[in-house]
Amino acid sequence: MVEKTLSSQLIYEGRAVKLRVDTVKMASGRETTREIVEHSDCVAIIAIDANDNVLLVNQFRKPVEKELLEIPAGGIEAGEDPVMTVHREMREETGYLPKKVERLGGFYSTPGYCTEYLYLYLATDLIPSQLHAEDTESIRLVRVPIGQIPSLITSGSICDAKSIAGLLSFLEYQKAH
Repeated sequence: MVEKTLSSQLIYEGRAVKLRVDTVKMASGRETTREIVEHSDCVAIIAIDANDNVLLVNQFRKPVEKELLEIPAGGIEAGEDPVMTVHREMREETGYLPKKVERLGGFYSTPGYCTEYLYLYLATDLIPSQLHAEDTESIRLVRVPIGQIPSLITSGSICDAKSIAGLLSFLEYQKAH
C-alpha cells in the first residue's frame, strides 16, 4: 500500500538533519500528515582485531543523556563511497585502518519517521592509523571478546539499535563462515 504525497513542506534544516511535513493521501482516501526526518545514509562497522575482539566505542549521546557502548559508525559524505566512509570512520573513532572491508548488509535505523539507511560492514586486518577529528575527542575505544557480545546485548549494556542489529547480523554471518 502506497501513500500518495500531496504536498511537502520543509520545516527545519540543520547541520545533521532536515525535518519536513508531508501531506499524504492514504489508500482509503483519507488525508493525513507525516513528519519525516531526512538524514544522510551512514555506515555501521563491525571491527574485529587480530585477537578476535570487537572494537566498540563508548561515547556520550546528548539525546539520551548518557554514554553508550556502540559499534563505530558515521555519515556518508556527499559523493563519498561507503567503503571510503568505513576507512575514514575507523581511523577517526578507533585509530585503526582496515586492510579488509566486507559488506554484511544494511538496514533502516528508524523507518517510522527517518530516511537514514545504514550500510553494515565487517572490517578486519586492522593496522594502527590515527586520524584526528574534532567531534571524536570524547570517544573511548573498548575491546570486547566476541563471545561476550550476546550477554552485553541481553544485559542492556549495548542498547542502541544499530549496534544490536549489526552485532547480531555479524554473529549469524560468523556461524556460516
